Amino acid sequence: MKIYNTLTRSKQEFVPLEEGKVKMYACGITVSGEPHIGHAFQALIYDIIRKYLEKKGYAVTYARNYTDVDDKIIAKSKQTGIPADKYAADMIEKTDEIMRRFAVDDPTLWLKATDNIGNIIKFITQLINSGHAYAADCGDVYFDVTSFANYGCLSNRTVEDMLDGVRIENGEEKRNPADFALWKAAKEGEICWDSPWGKGRPGWHIECSAMNMRAFGEQIDIHGGGRDLIFPHHENEIAQTESLTGKRFATFWTHNGLIKVNGQKMSKSLGNSLLLEDLLDKYTNEAIKFALLQNNYHNDINITAELFPEAESHLSSFYRTIKAVEEKFGAGSAGNAEIDKMFDKCMDDDFNTSQALANLYGLFKGVSAKLAAGDKSCADDVLQIKRTYSLLGIFKMTADEYLSFAEKLKGEQIPAEVAALAESRWQAKLARNWAEADGLRARIEALGYAVNDGKDGYTVQKKH
Repeated sequence: MKIYNTLTRSKQEFVPLEEGKVKMYACGITVSGEPHIGHAFQALIYDIIRKYLEKKGYAVTYARNYTDVDDKIIAKSKQTGIPADKYAADMIEKTDEIMRRFAVDDPTLWLKATDNIGNIIKFITQLINSGHAYAADCGDVYFDVTSFANYGCLSNRTVEDMLDGVRIENGEEKRNPADFALWKAAKEGEICWDSPWGKGRPGWHIECSAMNMRAFGEQIDIHGGGRDLIFPHHENEIAQTESLTGKRFATFWTHNGLIKVNGQKMSKSLGNSLLLEDLLDKYTNEAIKFALLQNNYHNDINITAELFPEAESHLSSFYRTIKAVEEKFGAGSAGNAEIDKMFDKCMDDDFNTSQALANLYGLFKGVSAKLAAGDKSCADDVLQIKRTYSLLGIFKMTADEYLSFAEKLKGEQIPAEVAALAESRWQAKLARNWAEADGLRARIEALGYAVNDGKDGYTVQKKH
């Protein structure tokens, strides 16, 4: 099994630090708002990586964190009037609820920054004592990036590159502009803790290093997160941890791509954030997963109006085939080991879910051909597809459950009149009655909706 390692910029054979065991950490959510589709994508990817490693026979300890104290959370606290700790706790509870609707399993360990204040203070103290950090008169503590010779190894930057164009802000007492905060002195009214440097709170980067140290010790096998975390967050984690231990922190650094909406980066400032809860009100969690996993996890995902409806259409088509097979031949019993081998070949190549999903079209084409020929081995194929691909979070429902749920969600969005016209148009098209199909399309568009055809069916959505 090979995994792309951001640190070496190459695919490498996976060999764990300890035979048969894997220690994996993924940076989780800063709970300054509700979870969006980017959070869902990252959580899904590392849930799948954990499950595939377990399928390969490894005992995996998988940790994720919640950042529950930082500048954004404090700003939200001031905006809402809710104390920062309560605001964060409420957001964690809501995020957990939504992620369970998305059907992503909990990690082995949930970690929170506020549960690790003592560990963070101890970590910072050791960095100061070893000459890698310094306390400013104002109560801030900074990491001295010039003290770590390998700074920039992950992002492939030099300290000189980082200093170019960077300046020290008012109120900061850094020795170098690139130095970063390990501890921030509290401003009036902010959440804070006592420390040797006065009342304050941890900087963002030190949280993950301290939590990793507590959960795993000095080294881990896999560290993950979104590509936007390579610099400065993960770069700074390496500097802090390796300065303290003198050992390589993580063997593999893995990063998932980012979300774009109609070609633009998704961000609150652009007002194009897609909240996960809103998407789950419109689509099945399996369709959302199918849509996200069609690209290699390193690549960015561009979300358009068609992405999720098309994924729902493909899955509905697959489930209709499953239903037809099971109604005729039952659930199958033996399975088909070749399907599982094909899947593993994809996943062994840096968790290539894109190719694994692409293979489904050929698999279901073969199932349909066997069904038409009366070959009951198609039931074993379906059984194996369901067994194997459940690792990706799809085909976990019965066909009736999925199809009825998908239709219910579809019906809530599309008026019955439009849905009926769309189905009539599709049937007219299958019958090659082009004039009738064109006329029905015109009626659908006059009602404010667009119909789009694919190789496995059609989708309908409201025109924008």
